[in-house]
Amino acid sequence: MIDIPIGTTHESTVLVTDENAVSFLGVEGARVLGTPHMIGYLEMTARDSVKPFLDDGYDTVGARVDVRHLAATPIGMQVTFRSEVTGVEDRRLHFKVEAFDQKEKIGEGTHERAIINVARFAARLRSKSAAT
Repeated sequence: MIDIPIGTTHESTVLVTDENAVSFLGVEGARVLGTPHMIGYLEMTARDSVKPFLDDGYDTVGARVDVRHLAATPIGMQVTFRSEVTGVEDRRLHFKVEAFDQKEKIGEGTHERAIINVARFAARLRSKSAAT
């Protein structure tokens, strides 16, 4: 059994740049942090919070995301991503996730991750690829 304490938190900070901002709006001044990037950073923040508790050869993968993007963050602003473990059910980990730019909360929601044995996961994927 893996012992991951409820309440475990983690933070990460990212600068909004050309690489993680949307460009499809067509106006340079309208470039903001893209929702898929925000979700990805929230997922990695949650993953990084529990990785130290896992044995070698184990990691987590995303299983569910329920996030609202509340406000736009322009290029040049920093965003802080926060995660908190709210539940542990066997191999399923539940998180509260939030994102804040330098002015306001820009995202919030819940996230679920599954603990995996990386070698077994890779073997299943090889088997799945061979079947096609």
